[in-house]
Amino acid sequence: MTITDTETHITADEFRHAFRSHPAGVAVITADAGEGPVAMTVSSVASVSIDPPTLVFSASSLSSSTPTIRKAETVVVHMLAADEVGLAKLCARRGADRFGPDAEWDRLPTGEPHYPAANWLRCKVTQCIDANGSSLIVVEAIQAKDSASDDTREPTPLVYHNREWHVLSDRSALPATAVPFYAVYGRDE
Repeated sequence: MTITDTETHITADEFRHAFRSHPAGVAVITADAGEGPVAMTVSSVASVSIDPPTLVFSASSLSSSTPTIRKAETVVVHMLAADEVGLAKLCARRGADRFGPDAEWDRLPTGEPHYPAANWLRCKVTQCIDANGSSLIVVEAIQAKDSASDDTREPTPLVYHNREWHVLSDRSALPATAVPFYAVYGRDE
């Protein structure tokens, strides 16, 4: 099949409709390139490689946080649980004080702003790729939240689907007869 110059793109509404049936994990990205901390909520974090541990996320050029994230040498990627939906909403709201007195945040010893309650990865920015009004930010994980400092709760990931917040739980898992994703690719975990 060959794509010709006469073919057009689908509409923005058609594209949005297609992605409404595609759930995505929710994360908050924080950074400080020397002009103060910024944070943004994203649903575009994806694992790229395990060696070196690499991930990617997209940042809209419409976000006031994107220029700082593009300039930063490091960022912190917070993968949110369902009980952190308030943080997701805070970092998604335009004009919100994401680092104000009501937000539970701190700085890592290396200086990056972070939300200590969330599961996080400190990452080195390796590439910023322009992509139709957004930036694809490629990062390598260089530090993870100490799992010993985390409580013993079972993870309940926060998911965004069809313009609503959702939670994954044991009740949402398919029966054990369904072949796990990792097994399809010959991995043991």
